[in-house]
Amino acid sequence: MADLFITAILLSAALQTFAIDVPQIKNSSLLHLTTNLLINYSKGVRPVKNWSRATMVYIDLFVHAVLDVDGQNQKLTTSIWYRQMWKDEFLTWNSSQFDGIGEISLPLNAIWVPDIVINEFVEDGKSPDLPYVYVSSSGTIRNYKPMQVVSACSLETYAFPFDTQNCSLTFTSCLHTVNDLNLSIWRSYEEISNDKSIFLNDGEWELLSVPSNYEILHTHGGSFAQVQFNLVIRRRPLLYIVGILVPSILLMVVDLMSFYLPPDSGTRIMFKTSILVGYTVFRVNMADELPATTLSVPLIGVFFIVCMALMILSLGKSIVVIKFLHIEKDAPTTTLISQCPLVTRRRHGQYDDNTEDNSMGSTNETAESLCGVDEVFQSEVIPDDPLMEQILQAVTSIRSYVEEMKTEETWHSQWLNLCYKLDSVMFRAYMLLFTAYTATLTCLWWAWSSYTVPT
Repeated sequence: MADLFITAILLSAALQTFAIDVPQIKNSSLLHLTTNLLINYSKGVRPVKNWSRATMVYIDLFVHAVLDVDGQNQKLTTSIWYRQMWKDEFLTWNSSQFDGIGEISLPLNAIWVPDIVINEFVEDGKSPDLPYVYVSSSGTIRNYKPMQVVSACSLETYAFPFDTQNCSLTFTSCLHTVNDLNLSIWRSYEEISNDKSIFLNDGEWELLSVPSNYEILHTHGGSFAQVQFNLVIRRRPLLYIVGILVPSILLMVVDLMSFYLPPDSGTRIMFKTSILVGYTVFRVNMADELPATTLSVPLIGVFFIVCMALMILSLGKSIVVIKFLHIEKDAPTTTLISQCPLVTRRRHGQYDDNTEDNSMGSTNETAESLCGVDEVFQSEVIPDDPLMEQILQAVTSIRSYVEEMKTEETWHSQWLNLCYKLDSVMFRAYMLLFTAYTATLTCLWWAWSSYTVPT
């Protein structure tokens, strides 16, 4: 029993020693491989054995999110996953000699890296620093890195909020010409253009496509290879339609409905003034939601300006109508009415009818009697009776005053009718202008929203 126990202890110790030695052997192989690769490696030399052969760098791009679109400064902030791959002919080994190790990670600052930059890059973004790259036994190096890119872009905000933007990210080498460093696209053009697998599609912007192309830029300093990715994005307008356009349209509809208030009532001016003040406050509060640009005025800015101009025109039209209604307070009504042919013809016609009716109707029998009395008093029967003459003059004065009041009331009614017709004509002209403006604006927005950005 004692011998068996001692044998078991020795076997256990041997197994533990073997378990410790195996990873040490593998770790020593990885360390030995890394040391052999970098011991005589010079990262300042382009990694080719034949200097006349260009280093081919393959580039790939995944769009992760659109973070900000700054129309005033013409900048686009995006989050992308950038991949590049090239072959280093000095970093190759036989995996069978190093325990089957086929791929290792090396420090990025210890090897040669192509000097590829983005031409539209304007400022540093918040990108994580990944210090390692993967190297395969054949010398293929894969460098993956997420980037937050702040790039310059010619943003067109005229059709806001129905705008579509096309911003480019151009990758090229700073120093190496196409004879030393050439670029190519990792995946196919169609696959890159339609790939939206990692894009955050629940934001303000919708990714339409990412077309790409390869070209050689010829300059005085040489020819440089470059790969351009175009980010075609479209704004989702629902938030701005509900928050900006719909309230503006409703205020315009309320302003149109105010025309149904009687023009001779004092509430129309107060109502329209309240709408104008409310629209001004709304416009000031929504100023931060609109894109600010110094090159051109967005279409929605024109929309706000024209809406306010129409409200002011509507208020001015109501002021003119009410001024005509109360013009008799400043000038004699009869003078103005007499200058209107329509009202003059109506006045003469109605006056003649009233005269005939007064001479034939039973309601004017008293007036006829008074006229008869006047004739009697003027006859030789009662030549000198001062009391009767005074009575006759008083009755004649009352009759003239009543007829004048009837005439003034008729003229006032005709003038009111004329002002109502003037209000109706001006309202129709206003509606025609408003309809033409609405149709023009709708067509412009529809044309811009359905516009396909060239790629």
